[in-house]
Amino acid sequence: MNYKIFCLLLCFSCCAGAYAQSHSNEIGIETDDDSYLAQGSDRYYTAGTFLYFREGLSTKGNSKLQNKVLGFELGQKLYTPQSGSINPTDVPNGDDPRYIDRPFAAYLYVGSTLNLLYKDESNLKLSAQIGIIGPSALGRQTQQTIHNWFGLYHPSGWEYQIDNNAVLNLSVEYNRLLGRADWADISLASYANLGNGFTGAGIGPMIRLGDFNQLFNSESTQSTAIKSENAKPLHDHELFFYYKPQINLVLYDATVQGSMFGSKSPTRMEVTGNPETFVLSNQLGVGYSGKRFVIDAAVIFHSKDVKTQVQSEQWGDITLLYRFH
Repeated sequence: MNYKIFCLLLCFSCCAGAYAQSHSNEIGIETDDDSYLAQGSDRYYTAGTFLYFREGLSTKGNSKLQNKVLGFELGQKLYTPQSGSINPTDVPNGDDPRYIDRPFAAYLYVGSTLNLLYKDESNLKLSAQIGIIGPSALGRQTQQTIHNWFGLYHPSGWEYQIDNNAVLNLSVEYNRLLGRADWADISLASYANLGNGFTGAGIGPMIRLGDFNQLFNSESTQSTAIKSENAKPLHDHELFFYYKPQINLVLYDATVQGSMFGSKSPTRMEVTGNPETFVLSNQLGVGYSGKRFVIDAAVIFHSKDVKTQVQSEQWGDITLLYRFH
């Protein structure tokens, strides 16, 4: 990760407030970008932006629940091949689709989540998303605008992107504490996706080191919005490092394969691919939650998502949330 960004976040985390307290709402933003790693790369899952609103709900009348969080989000993800410009100098007549080792694609969606967090430190997070994959997701326009702002190269090749495909996707995430010491714990992290956009599952451990709270009121499980503090947290604020390796089973990925239904449009030049069935990921990061702010900064390493990919991929992730009410 860009060390300047990492150090800035860490310093801010230590100074942003000494004591956590109950706030039932939070709003914030998450950004993903491979440029955060300062490696000069711009490929594969190249950027993502997400806006969040979460509200803690009452658990009165349920003896097993410790916390319940309702969330809403708006997001966009951008995918490109090994380069966002497939117009090499030795191709005089324009873009060359032979260089597309991972399809151009954009995914724009709105979604809602219901996070049920139990007193035994397990949680069940239910999610639903509706959106669009294709030109209507505005991937070309977003990348061109960002590159113009920062004086970067001109993207080319988006005429080959995945065709428009309306998406409905359902997800479930399950986490459970496995063991804990004073300064470390380990939990199970798993998920499953079902829909015409993404279908698959993943599982792996999550290890935390430092000052962290229970999984029903922690940055780790997106549960820092809480209606009533009826259980004493382990710490007044969280500041911890974490490591999350995972194996992922990919059964369908519309950003690679295109529409699950219907035939390819004869008027477009869509280039599709074949996803790898198993993808390994490793996430390392630092998490903080305090009186008003929640921060997460992470680096994610992925094995190849698509069989034709020339290289594996990696990107940085930064999340900032503000707690209120």
